[in-house]
Amino acid sequence: MALSERSSDPIESDRKIVVDGVSKAYDSVQALSNVSLAVRDGEFCCIVGPSGCGKTTLLRTIAGLDAADSGSILVDGDRVTEPGLDRGMVFQEYALFPWRTVRGNIRFGLDRPACDCADCEQRIRELVDLVGLAGFEDAYPTELSGGMKQRVGIARALAVDPEILLLDEPFGSVDARTRDRLHNELLDIWAETRQTVVFVTHDIDEAVKLADRIVVLDDDPGTVQSTVAVDIDRPRERTSHEFVDHVARVRAELGHTPDASHSSR
Repeated sequence: MALSERSSDPIESDRKIVVDGVSKAYDSVQALSNVSLAVRDGEFCCIVGPSGCGKTTLLRTIAGLDAADSGSILVDGDRVTEPGLDRGMVFQEYALFPWRTVRGNIRFGLDRPACDCADCEQRIRELVDLVGLAGFEDAYPTELSGGMKQRVGIARALAVDPEILLLDEPFGSVDARTRDRLHNELLDIWAETRQTVVFVTHDIDEAVKLADRIVVLDDDPGTVQSTVAVDIDRPRERTSHEFVDHVARVRAELGHTPDASHSSR
């Protein structure tokens, strides 16, 4: 299957997230510089780039956790100025409350005045089943593996049924076998919910495994270098010619040598 590249600016009627000329600095460090891109409704979009290129900063501005110095971020045409229930965030370091059980951590996403869930306990049971944690509802984070902790984080982010799911290198600290399993589970969840997903990683194989489209960021400062459409049918096999060709394409965009490892980490 031929590689293809398409604009980072999807058609007007299909936009879910629009990042328009966003710049962000921390003291004297320019993290992002005039970044513009758009994500389609229901798209699984991965953002890749070298360490320090502003991937996490970009995700946090979309989440409303950090404010841009200039430019704007729109969700469904409305400007993002703060976190909202329409966006669920999954962090790299789990960010679970150690004094809460699996059930309690998931319920945290529902313990807000804006939640109009008719039956929170039923919602928690549904989420526990969705992420494959049935039987562990009363376990505490110290009793869970890294992969299980990240499942709890995903379930908590999904608790209020957000339209957008934002994930910041969520599987970076788990072993390769667990990571592969979590990839498949995340794709199953996405196929069921059809949420818009923005997934930050610096593992090229991971991006090609998951994404409809990959946005490649350059560093010093962070800018959009290119976008690559991943036009491979799912499920995707890492050993297929199409997969290897896409990995090589993204690696070339990042300036890696042909004999470099598939992972950019």
